Amino acid sequence: MARGNQRDKAREAAQKKAASQKKGHGLSGSELAKAKELAAQKMREKQAAGKFISSFPFPQGSFS
Repeated sequence: MARGNQRDKAREAAQKKAASQKKGHGLSGSELAKAKELAAQKMREKQAAGKFISSFPFPQGSFS
């Protein structure tokens, strides 16, 4: 019966591990919305900065 006990212990450990992984980020709805908006604003700033840099033409033959 040692294998049955080993199987039960492994199952308990797997359930405990799965439960700890499901906890998520711990933010409420409004906090999550604020975090998403902040991340979106940072991305918009990066994209705007990238458009300025990439608007310069490449020298001839750089992609040949």
